[in-house]
Amino acid sequence: MSEPEEDLKEDKKKVCKKKKNKEKRRGEKMEEEKREQEEQVHEAEKHSESVILRGIFKVGKKSHDVLLTQTTLTWTPIIPETPTGEVTALQPGMLLLRDVFAVKVKRRRAAGQQSGGAMLGVALFCCRRRGRKLEEDTLHLHNASADHTHTWYNALKEQIAGISSRPRHLKVFINPSSHKKEAVHIYRESVAPLFKMADIRTDITVTERKGHTLSVIKECKLDEYNGVVCVGGDGSVAELCHALVFRAQLDANFPEKPMKAVLPVGIIPAGSTDVVSCSVHGVRDPVTAALHIILGHLQQVDMCSFSPVGQSVHFGFSAMFGFGGRSLARAEKRRWMTSSRRREYALVKTLAKLRPEECELSFLPAKKSRQNLFWNRDQGDNQEQDSDLEGEGEASWTTKQGQYLSISVMSIPCLSPHAPRGLAPNTSLTSGSASLIAVENASRSEFIKHLKRFGSSSGEFSFSFVETHAVSAVKIRPLSMTGFSKEESEEEGDSKSTPIIQPEGAAFPWNIDGELVEIANEVLIRVHPRLISLYGEEVEEAESTVSCSCI
Repeated sequence: MSEPEEDLKEDKKKVCKKKKNKEKRRGEKMEEEKREQEEQVHEAEKHSESVILRGIFKVGKKSHDVLLTQTTLTWTPIIPETPTGEVTALQPGMLLLRDVFAVKVKRRRAAGQQSGGAMLGVALFCCRRRGRKLEEDTLHLHNASADHTHTWYNALKEQIAGISSRPRHLKVFINPSSHKKEAVHIYRESVAPLFKMADIRTDITVTERKGHTLSVIKECKLDEYNGVVCVGGDGSVAELCHALVFRAQLDANFPEKPMKAVLPVGIIPAGSTDVVSCSVHGVRDPVTAALHIILGHLQQVDMCSFSPVGQSVHFGFSAMFGFGGRSLARAEKRRWMTSSRRREYALVKTLAKLRPEECELSFLPAKKSRQNLFWNRDQGDNQEQDSDLEGEGEASWTTKQGQYLSISVMSIPCLSPHAPRGLAPNTSLTSGSASLIAVENASRSEFIKHLKRFGSSSGEFSFSFVETHAVSAVKIRPLSMTGFSKEESEEEGDSKSTPIIQPEGAAFPWNIDGELVEIANEVLIRVHPRLISLYGEEVEEAESTVSCSCI
């Protein structure tokens, strides 16, 4: 045999050996990936109570081994041997059933065809997080077998229907006058399609006047519903929450004591600031709010009762006296302006005429905060606090008299795009106390510095003239008799909106949950822990999308 022939034979042996080694490595890799797939399936089985179904579906263009348990849906790619011997690395997926709100059978239909059509598989409509927002997403499981598809469809529907916190029938109130008068459009375009997809029945009332919601709730058969939804601003939300607490008092025949509302409230933001919505959603986004409602995310929330002397009790979340009340009174007299211009006008005008109010301020410290001026939201808040004034033990009233530019009492953080950390950042939704923020008389420039810091990271209370307390009750008694003077009222022009309360004589403007309330006498504010449940969750900070240029 010649030397070139021997070299050629040796080369062929090397090629064959390399090929065998390559095939061996490919086989070992496939065996390893097969073992990994089996381990993932076993892991899913181990962490679930039981395996309900297992089958083959296409996810995208690849076949997957799909496993359904009581809590999760997992899909693991099936790796076939390719002609080139290469193995594609595909990642397994998992979806929690608690994030799925609708399941539909997919069919291929011709244009205009209403029923029938070739079977395509199952579509799962679910929720995914993007920052503070919740967004709609879809997982498509493709399989042409009708029996296979219907088996999976029925099993998925059964598991989703078993989540007890999800509403099936909702009473919806829409305030068509909120903010830019877009509430009806927001509900029809962004919310109603999601409710329909989730098979939620709705009974809709479009409110026509202030007090309409209360009159409907008083006569409504609440046991027919799983929840109540408000599409509007903070005033509409407070009116609905007040109505539900008042109805609970009527049903219990116990008008002297606040009773917990029997139905949770969902808030679709359609106002100018939406601080209650932002406090339980983190964003002013109707889709996020609707998905919280559909998925049954419930959060207990504290409320306050506002009791002017000689007048009926009103339930809400926040009250502002002084600067907050006067700026709202001026804004209400400029309803023809856009909301942003109206707000800036009112702030600038009130700052230009800034003046303190002579008041007697009394407060009852919250039990948890006797040692510390405030406890922050990172500390435990699971224990309920009895907010009744009787039986407070060692707690005693603290009374001060002086001149105040602003006094605010808030049972929730009151987050908003203008104040991402909230107007009361040191409280929480279920702290069992309210945040009292008293701003004593100061120069206009120092007061403006205080206001500006609400839009920044911190430092809004680090002024010698700002005093903060965690309280269970507050009394505010104006000592001057000026109120919102006749000259100021005439200067501002006639108001197109009527305040909630119109007492005789001199009255002081209050901002209670974004609504103008005129009160002449002392006001008693009390905190009532976990008085209502809202659809949403506790959030630390709201999304900031605006900046105020007025100051």
